[in-house]
Amino acid sequence: MFGISTSVGIDLGTANVLVYVKGKGIVLREPSVVAIDKDDDTILAIGSDAREMIGRTPGNIVAIKPLRDGVIADYDMTESMIRHFLQKVVGRSFLFRPRVMICVPTGVTVVEKRAVQEAAEQAGAKTAELIEEPIAAALGAGIDIAEPVGSMIVDIGGGTCDVAVISLGGIVTGNSLRVAGNQFDRDIENFIRKQHNLLVGERTAENIKMTIGAAFSGARKERLDIRGRDSVTGMPKTVDVTTEEIVEALSESVGKIVSCVKDVLEQTPPELAADIMDRGIILTGGGAMLYGLAELIRRETDIPTSVADDPLSCVAIGTGRALELSK
Repeated sequence: MFGISTSVGIDLGTANVLVYVKGKGIVLREPSVVAIDKDDDTILAIGSDAREMIGRTPGNIVAIKPLRDGVIADYDMTESMIRHFLQKVVGRSFLFRPRVMICVPTGVTVVEKRAVQEAAEQAGAKTAELIEEPIAAALGAGIDIAEPVGSMIVDIGGGTCDVAVISLGGIVTGNSLRVAGNQFDRDIENFIRKQHNLLVGERTAENIKMTIGAAFSGARKERLDIRGRDSVTGMPKTVDVTTEEIVEALSESVGKIVSCVKDVLEQTPPELAADIMDRGIILTGGGAMLYGLAELIRRETDIPTSVADDPLSCVAIGTGRALELSK
């Protein structure tokens, strides 16, 4: 489909999978969800079709996320998902097996890295190379990582938040938190259940986060009517939720991310810290789009902070650029 020497970059995210084909750019963007029939373990749908089933399936059908906190939680399902997406972009024949590069969070173990490589190879990759997420995010954000200059990247995906200072093509100091976009959604679900006795699903929680969510008090003033099920009566119910409530719900998780950024800055060599003061902090990933988060980090660190132009695609674009640079 794309020629003999196909090279494919995969941003294997907890929330979404993005696939970059060398010379073509990003050709696929789908949720990391697999729907299976529990009765006979058959796969019914993968990606967007499976996501539509979340919270709306009969008892025997479950929509699962095979990746949790940036690492493989269900090996077989991850392999099936990678195979499905590779077939979509390379074609079903696999006459010429593609060379694949996959990004992984900074904090993953050797065993977790090997699991990702093996899943890709079992799914049909000729070779599977790995790239760390902050490096890919920096490349995707347009940073020249080969320079002997310090650059700070905060990549907030679905499962992990990777904070790193990069210089001369490598990570000088960094940390990875298993607190990110999915945790934000869980925080909102739990808060609304406790505060309003209302049960809502993860898709509703995500919509609340994007529509009225904020990183700090006073960042915005919005309201939203939320529909769900009353946890006491079991009947459908609508409640009015404000931005201030969502700020309260997210405060612990947002606080952990800000603390992580500060910790990495404290471990940064003085010369590189001076570079970061000049160049600023760049936020990437879907979680970076939480309203006011860049401003909060700027206030807490006194360092200019901005969100990359296309935060959702940075890691995939960077993985692709790494592919273009490698032989």
